[in-house]
Amino acid sequence: MRYATRCWVDADRARDAVQDTFVRLLAQPRAAVDGHVAEWLFTVCRNRVFDINRKEGRMKRFAEGAAERVVAAEPRPGAELEAEEMHATVLRLIDRLPPNQQEVVRLKFQNGFSYKEISRITQLSVGNVGFLIHTAVQVLRREWPAEMPGVELTARREEMSP
Repeated sequence: MRYATRCWVDADRARDAVQDTFVRLLAQPRAAVDGHVAEWLFTVCRNRVFDINRKEGRMKRFAEGAAERVVAAEPRPGAELEAEEMHATVLRLIDRLPPNQQEVVRLKFQNGFSYKEISRITQLSVGNVGFLIHTAVQVLRREWPAEMPGVELTARREEMSP
């Protein structure tokens, strides 16, 4: 759901795409998806979202400020506020990346897929996936100091996941 919503469509259409994806999963023989269910789900969901976008002719995103409302439990109130601010900043920086870089960064860091899995989902070569992620991370590191002076950017997956 998060993948469909963050990348391409509004929440209602994302729910439709995800529901359709799971309906299609149930129609598949177990042997056809055994061992790679997550990749299959993301690929089918991605294709379904592209179908929705082609039909509507435009892409939609979260409503203004929706990504910044993600709340994580932290032991100190100050740490929670700082984490939310850093998270919102990272999301804003990711939103500035070209769409293909946004997609692979989200698949890698928010969803934990390997380069090979991302390659199968996006139908890009593994080398191209690596290049896109490398380029995106370089841009994020370069732009981070202007957004959050004095705060070091870390690439831990749990900090990038909403």
